[in-house]
Amino acid sequence: MRVALGFKAHSGWAALIGVGERDGDVEMTDRRRIALVDEEWQKQPYHAAEHLRSAAARDTVARGIDAAKKGAVRELQAAIARAHERHEDVSACAVLVGNPMPEWSVDEILAVHFRMHKAEGVLFRDVLLHAAAACGLRPVAVPEKASADDRGLQRTIEKLGKSAGPPWGKDQKDAARAALIALKNPIASRS
Repeated sequence: MRVALGFKAHSGWAALIGVGERDGDVEMTDRRRIALVDEEWQKQPYHAAEHLRSAAARDTVARGIDAAKKGAVRELQAAIARAHERHEDVSACAVLVGNPMPEWSVDEILAVHFRMHKAEGVLFRDVLLHAAAACGLRPVAVPEKASADDRGLQRTIEKLGKSAGPPWGKDQKDAARAALIALKNPIASRS
């Protein structure tokens, strides 16, 4: 069975939903919360660097981003391994993304508190897309508002939730939407 993984990222973690299609029926193949970092400060590396001198701040942010990349690759490799154990072929990794962020430097981000929040939000979406490419999957950046009003897609998400049981909140629904978009559209745009 061909499978797509969908993610809804947060600071330091993400909701993961795997979906596959068999004989025209869509089914959930994986559902979990994954940790993208190991240490508390890595959830907000810009905040951790906020009061440091410029060089130390840049180093702290770089170490936080590196840790998040490694964590995302580790978790995606584990998801792919679980799928392979079930004889599934993971074809894509879809991540819900928001508006792009300007190309600010670390110093520019740290100068405005709101920018730190924006950068950390973008960071965890970006590391998941990076991990998809690093694992040989098709990375698919799905705009947060994409297909939100597609009634057929919403019915499929509701059906998946009923079959899975709780928890089936907004994070799981959003991750499922991303996965379904990637599964149903094999030529969806790469990030």
